[in-house]
Order: sequence, then structure tokens, then C-alpha cells
Amino acid sequence: MSVIGIDFGNESCYVAVAKAGGIETIANDYSLRATPSFVAFAGRNRVLGVAAKNQQVTNMNNTIGGFKRFLGRKFNDPHVQEEMRSLPYQVEATSDGGIGIRVNYLDEEHVFTPEQITAMLFTKLKEDASKELKTQINDCVVTVPSFFTNAERQALLDAASISGLNVLRLMNETTATALSYGFYKQDLPGPEEKPRNVVFVDCGHASLQVSACAFQKGSLKMLASCSDSVGGRDFDMKLAMHFNKEFQTKYKIDASSKKRAFLRLLTEVEKLKKNMSANSTKLPLNIECFMNEIDVQSSLQRSDMEEMCSHLFARIESTMRKLLSDSKLALEDIHSVEIVGGSSRIPAIKHLIEQIFGKPASTTLNQDEAVSRGAALQCAIMSPAVRVREFSCTDVQAYPVLISWDDSDGPHELKVFEQYHSAPFARMLTVQRKEAMTITLKYEPNSVPFPDPFIGSYQVKGIKPDANGEAQEVKVKVRINGNGIIMLASATIYERKESEEPASPGANGEQKAGDASGQQPSSPQEGDDASKVGEPMDVQEDKKKKIITKHVELTIESKVHGFLSADLHKFFEEEMKMIANDRQEKERIDAKNALEEQVYEVREKIQEDGALHQYIEPQEASEICRELEETENWLYEDGESCEKGVYKERLEKLHAKMNPVRNRCEEYSGHEGAFTELGYSIQQTLKAVEQYRAKEPKYDHLSETEILNITEAAQKAQKWYEDARTKLVGARKTQDPPVKLADIRHETQTLTTCTNSVLNRPKPKPPTPPADQQPNGPSSNNNAGAAGGDQQDSNAPKQTTEDSMDVE
Repeated sequence: MSVIGIDFGNESCYVAVAKAGGIETIANDYSLRATPSFVAFAGRNRVLGVAAKNQQVTNMNNTIGGFKRFLGRKFNDPHVQEEMRSLPYQVEATSDGGIGIRVNYLDEEHVFTPEQITAMLFTKLKEDASKELKTQINDCVVTVPSFFTNAERQALLDAASISGLNVLRLMNETTATALSYGFYKQDLPGPEEKPRNVVFVDCGHASLQVSACAFQKGSLKMLASCSDSVGGRDFDMKLAMHFNKEFQTKYKIDASSKKRAFLRLLTEVEKLKKNMSANSTKLPLNIECFMNEIDVQSSLQRSDMEEMCSHLFARIESTMRKLLSDSKLALEDIHSVEIVGGSSRIPAIKHLIEQIFGKPASTTLNQDEAVSRGAALQCAIMSPAVRVREFSCTDVQAYPVLISWDDSDGPHELKVFEQYHSAPFARMLTVQRKEAMTITLKYEPNSVPFPDPFIGSYQVKGIKPDANGEAQEVKVKVRINGNGIIMLASATIYERKESEEPASPGANGEQKAGDASGQQPSSPQEGDDASKVGEPMDVQEDKKKKIITKHVELTIESKVHGFLSADLHKFFEEEMKMIANDRQEKERIDAKNALEEQVYEVREKIQEDGALHQYIEPQEASEICRELEETENWLYEDGESCEKGVYKERLEKLHAKMNPVRNRCEEYSGHEGAFTELGYSIQQTLKAVEQYRAKEPKYDHLSETEILNITEAAQKAQKWYEDARTKLVGARKTQDPPVKLADIRHETQTLTTCTNSVLNRPKPKPPTPPADQQPNGPSSNNNAGAAGGDQQDSNAPKQTTEDSMDVE
């Protein structure tokens, strides 16, 4: 079992895995660590990751990127409407008010939800990890921005479910970064010491997250986290608008009027922006055949970029100062400021960090991979399959949460969680009710970057008055789970009933605390007031009867964000069908490419200077050339989109015609080497016979009959060799050879086997002399009875040591 962490970014994704040697970032099929967050559709193909990004300019209507910002949102969301202005693909409203992305797939119009598109990308990441690790991938930890709400977090869980991934935890990117930093630190203060406070600045492609974290040995606690939707793409857009305005004046062309041209401009200004981080000099921008076959040129300096993007830097500064205020940390309490994220490389952002926090930006962490590495660490900590030391992570709830309900006294509303409340956490609330109630959870208005503060509506059923018609005590548990999702976890009614049996006194005439069955009290639940759930049941006594409090779990019907299980199942089946189609399409394309490759290869080899030219008749070569031309024309016309079996059938026919030619080539080409090997075997055999005749000691154990046998075998092989050579002298290479390569090798093998069986027979060992005739006299160890004067029987087997003489 492998444990992986996925950093799902707006522009690119990283996958890290926990191994025995530590944390390692996985490379994709392009040997790159970063997999672009792009999904594309091209005819019958579904293209994912790097390949999708590479075809964005040529297939922009069917290439989907930036979909992370659509998760869990509605079409009329102002944020969505703002995002749509810069998108090259078509986004529309679905029947339920959600977001639909229209593409052409399998030559048909399809509408996919952002969750489905995300699931497709997860499928790609899962496949890359499986190939790299050579094992099935199921469990993972996925990171999310700390500012994601319930709706967005649930949407991401739904996307993972559609792709077949089991998410052990959704982890905030800020917390994953902190874990990646603190897990390997050996000098953290102890539990009783003052914690080490570290600020993390994560400026990525589409967002800025600034967080403060307190570290102690074996644990971390998030203090505060502030964010803004400013990122690298905002700088790209500002630069692109600047150059577009310049080109309108200089070249009379408007790139914003053509989506493809503006996309190319964005790509080039992104490269320019990255170069500016390392160079303060004026840098050129050149794009060939930009629009209307016009080449455009311009230049820009870092200082000019900083001036035109001053409003973006002001937003970044404001977010950093807000974190300083929310965390309640003095500057002297901050140990260091760590930066992650690609856009944090901009020198002006580093300067802002030093100006606000009074410390230089530290680059201890890998700016691109820190988040995925922290997620992989968390997955390893949670997995039973990996042994890793414990490291406690206490996160925070980014937004204040309100709970509300109605009763006879009117509406009630209560703040159940403050901003930056620790998570995960559960809180128990008690209300007096006679009938069913509806509880609503929502974020505090204007506290979230989401138009609808709604979290969930829960209808609690089964509440009824007691025997006297009075309201009963109902306890509801509100939980922030490990994924940062807020929910109504349970509702319990406390029914008080009188027992008909007289109370049985204890040792001192008192009833032992407990329930009616005498069971022990339940264990406390988590949270501030959670211990109330596990309190012993109250028992009140009179002289003859006792009152028992019974806990009854109530039914809750919820209306929350996310898909229904039926919809999830349908989307999962669709994804599995698309995966199967991808596999079939790959096999079809491979079969087509194999046929196309064979056409070119055969044509090249049967030409006059080709390797097979001398082994094929001219008429046969002409016929094959005509067939190759016909096959090539068919491939680019009627055979463009045939099934795999059609390509394989044509390939087999072509192989059937070319295999005899290839076999002749292999036969004639291999003859010389095979004859050389046979001749060498004959020479070696005859040489051994000569050495025997010359009384060589190493062959003196062989008999005359054995030598005559191998001599006869060598002479027979010699005659076969000469006859075979003679047959091949007049043979035409366009015909099958009269002597097969296999026949030559068979003769060689026969002679070699016969000769080796004789020449390699070991000499018999000479008999070992009796112990009393050995040079060193009798051995006391081998003649245990020598002291008694007894002699060993000469006919008995002689005991020899391992180093006895062995003369060859």
C-alpha cells in the first residue's frame, strides 16, 4: 500500500509519496514533477495534464483550465461571472443553477460539471502515481486552500469520489506547508517551553495565503490564516493589457479581440515576468506572426512592472498586515518568515515581507513542492501501513459559524464557533423542545468570500413532549471534522420515565449511578461541552419508584452542499466508461501508428539501397510498393478513424507478404556467421585428436575408440560443410536458400555435443594410499585404536581428509 499527497493547484498539481527513505515527488509521463491542471477533448481522445496544456492554443475551445475556482459554486455567482470573462471555453448554467462546461467529445456536445473535470485530472494523477510506484493507488490526502468553504470542500471530496480516490483527509495548504517545515526540525522547543512562531507566505497562481503557526516538539498549532484572490495570473493579466494597449497604438492590432492571440500574449508575458524576477534590466518581448502575420516587439523593466502592479502589491501588503493583527503576534515573537508558491519569487513581494515582518524571506522549503510533501506526511501519519513518528496538527476554522432555529419564543441564533477556533472540534448544545425542529448552520454574513453563507439545513425528527406534556431536553452536536467541513453530527433526546419497580437500596440505602441496565457511563465526547453526552444517566429516587433518563438518538434529514449519492454513482460510472474509452482509443491509435510505421519501414527497405532489396524479385517489389501506396492513402482518408481490428488485419496481411522476404534476409545474412562457428568447431575437434596422437597428458585417459568416434564426427561435419557451401554458391537470394540457418546450427550443436562428451570427461581419481604408507605416517585422529596397538583392517574403507592428494 502506498500513501500519497496531492497538491491540487489552480495552474498545476504535484504528487508526493511517503517511502522508507523519506518523501519523494513523483514525475509524470513527461518526466516532469508538475502536472498542469488542464483537461482537453480532441475528437475521440481525452487529453490530460501536460499534453492538454500543450494543445491549449490550437484547441482552446475544448481545453479546460482554471476550473478549481468553480468548485461548489453556482453560475450566477459574481466570482464565476468575473472568471468567465477571461476563459476561452464555453461555460453555461445547468438546470439546477450550477456550472456546466460545454465541450465536443466523441464528436458530440457534452456538458461536464467542474467536479467531473476535476475527477478527470485526479484520474491522471492517480495513473501517474500507479505507474511510478508500480502499485494500485487508493488512499490519499488532498490539499485545499484555507479559505475554501463547506461547499467547495464537499465539491472536492465529490470529485475525488468520482475518480475512485479515497480521501483520508482534506488538508489546508497552509497546514500542509507548516507540517512540511516542522516535521524534520530537531531543535523545536519542548511542550513546556515557549513555542516557535513562524509565518508562511504562499503566493501561487490564483491566490495568496498568509498564515502564522506555533511549533513545539512533535506538534504544530495554526494561529491565524488570511487570504486574498491575488496571484501570479493577476500580474500576467496586467502585463498583457499593458502590451495589448501598446500594440494597438504601435501596430494597429487588438489582441483582446482574438482569444487565440490573447492566449499567446499571456503565455509570453508569463515568461517575461519570470525573467524579471532574476533580472532588473530591460527585457525584450518578441512574438512572431502575432496577428495578421505581423511580428510584434517590445520591452519592459522590472521597476516599470512594479509600478503598474502597485495596486496588487497593496492588496498583498494589506493581507500580511491583517495576519499580523489577527495572530496577535509581536514582531519580536516571530522566529522567521517562510515563502512558498511560484509567485513569491517576485522580488517586490520579498521586499514587502521584510518591510512588514522585519525579517528577510526565508527559502528553507521547496517553494513548489512543500504543500504536496506535507500532504504525503499527513497521509503517512494516518496510514497504518507506514511507520512514522507522531506529529500533532491543530488547525483553525477560518470563518465564524452561526446556528439558528425557531421555537414558540421566536427565532434563535447563536455563534457556535468563533473565527480561528481550533479544528477538528465538536460542541454540544442543549435546547428544550416538544416537537420536531429545523436547525440551520451558516457562516457569519460578510465573513466569507462566497455569496451564500449557507452551510446546511437539518430537520430533527422524533421529538415529542414527555408524559406530562412538557418539553424535553434535546442535545445537538455541531462538529468541524478533519476535512474542515461543518455539520450537525447528531441529535439526542433525554427522555425521563418513572420505573414501576421499587428502588433497591445499595449498601448505604442509595442507588448506584448508571443506566437502567447497570452499564458503566459512556466515555466523554470531544469538544468544550462534549463531556455532557457521556454523563451518567440521572437517577432520582423516592421511597418506592425511581426516574430513569433514557438517551434516544433522533433522526436527522439534512440539506447540504454536494451531490446526492445517486448522482455521484452516475458520474462515477461515466468516468469509468471514459477511462475504458481512453484505453481503447490508445490501443486503436497504437494499432494505426504500427501500420503507418510498417508502411514507411517496408518502403524504405525494399528500395534499391534498402536492406531487403536484393532478397525480393523486382515484380514482387513493385506489387508491394503499390499496396503500400494504397494503404498510405487509405490511412489518411477512409482509414482515419477505423477500429483497432481493421488496422491489425491490414498489418497482418502486410506482414504475411514481407515475412518471407525478411526470412530470406535473415537466412542469407546469418549464413556466414553460422558457417564460421561450424568450421571453428570442426577445427577444435581435429586439434584435440592431434593432441591425443601427440600423447598430451590431459587426454591420456581417453580410449582409442572414443578418439575414432569424434574423428569420424568431425570428418562427417567437414563433408556436410563443404557440400552446403557448394549448394549456396549458385543460389539466388530472391529464392529461399537450399541450406537453412537452422540446419547449420544443428550440425554445429551435434558436433559440439559429441566432442564435449568425450573431451570433457574428467580423469578418474587415483586410489588413496593406506594411512601407514602416507608420507607423514599414521594419523592419531584417523586411528583411534593406535594407542592400544590395534592395526586397522587393510580391507576396510580408508578415512581420508578433505585435503587428500588429487593428481590430475
